[in-house]
Amino acid sequence: MLRPRVVVCLDVKDGRVVKGVNFEGLRDMGDPVELAARYEAEGADEICFLDISASHEGRGTLLDTVRRTAEVLFVPLTVGGGIRSADDIGPLLRAGADKISVNSAAVRDPSVLTEGARRYGAQCIVASIDAARQDDGTWRHYTHGGRTRTDLDAVAWAASCADHGAGEILLTSIDRDGVRGGYDLELTRAVSDRVDVPVVASGGAGEAAHLRDAFLEGHASAALLAGILHEGLTTVGELKAALTGWNVPVRPYRRATSP
Repeated sequence: MLRPRVVVCLDVKDGRVVKGVNFEGLRDMGDPVELAARYEAEGADEICFLDISASHEGRGTLLDTVRRTAEVLFVPLTVGGGIRSADDIGPLLRAGADKISVNSAAVRDPSVLTEGARRYGAQCIVASIDAARQDDGTWRHYTHGGRTRTDLDAVAWAASCADHGAGEILLTSIDRDGVRGGYDLELTRAVSDRVDVPVVASGGAGEAAHLRDAFLEGHASAALLAGILHEGLTTVGELKAALTGWNVPVRPYRRATSP
């Protein structure tokens, strides 16, 4: 059985890491290269770099920033934002990314997932799903950084993405994003139980217990977080220590010691 992963997200706009609430009110959090190196040193299992304005602005991902970030990392790096076709995937992988996250382009043409998986392997292709709960209790999928509502049921769309070749689902609750009240466990469990690929829970982390619940109750394979780390409220090492204390089998964090 694969160990649950702790993934740190860097939402990047104009080359800087930002954080907001419900995808709005963005605040500058620092340089992505410096933050990526810091979180890896703290014990992050993966780093996720999302260029959150690329699709909305109709441009590609900032390759130079991706390259500089990848150069300081040994853990896997997922990159998303601005993917318009399968042809955009290769340059990002060559810049140092290990996995590519696709949202808006997959809605326009799901074959981008299939073609990406064919060229580079399903393990490289992540379907990014931004979901918001509707009045009837279902979840709808949004594109363009949460700006555009689609007619897609988020749970069914996750299953369709896996069928089209995605090897992982990055599932973000827009309602919980930045609120720090915990992940949407009902949404996470619904998607995790529907697909046979790993699901990364995103949106709502406020304390270690929320990660535990994402793994044990939400059936997530990984938990993504950002704000509580950016603001210095905790560290990856502290989170992993708490998870280990609850017998959640995360990869151990070993603080580097001086020679």
